[in-house]
Amino acid sequence: MISSALAGFATSIALIAVIGSQNAFVLRQGLRREYVVPVVVTCAASDALLISAGIAGLGELLTRHPAVVVVIRWGGAAFLLCYAVLAARRALRPSALTPTVQGSAAFRATILACLAFTYLNPHVYLDTVLLVGGVANQHAYPWLFGAGSVLASVVWFTALGAGAHRLAPLLARPMAWRILDAVVAAMTATIAATLILQ
Repeated sequence: MISSALAGFATSIALIAVIGSQNAFVLRQGLRREYVVPVVVTCAASDALLISAGIAGLGELLTRHPAVVVVIRWGGAAFLLCYAVLAARRALRPSALTPTVQGSAAFRATILACLAFTYLNPHVYLDTVLLVGGVANQHAYPWLFGAGSVLASVVWFTALGAGAHRLAPLLARPMAWRILDAVVAAMTATIAATLILQ
């Protein structure tokens, strides 16, 4: 039983720890210390939902309806290209590492962006739903495998969001923040291009 949970933890950490657009977003929020807890909770809860759906059989449904994945792929590519443009604009007009204007509108925008990075990413369906769900169902205790996977997600996003502030002194200068935004722009544009060319 414990081996299933450990296998789930190891599988999910290996998949989640690859720096992608969602992780870059969580890192950015952690560095700016803006809505870190809601962003971490949103990411972890979304992973829990997707992992559970994969174990329950959503993966099989997606393989029977590939058009759904195509729509998600194009929507994700469009979103990532827009985000890459915004990051590139920030890189061209650098500022110090200071929080932006707070408020309910800013909170909604942050959570919506977090949800978009999660659900408009086709890889989340391939990795989290199909792969994790498929591997979980090969274990004697698939829901314990899923619990280990969810725990890995909680640990990873908590560490990323909470630990990011340690990098803040390095990124307090506008030039360092400019470089980070340029890297984020390049990375998200590359992921979007990969989705378009698939």
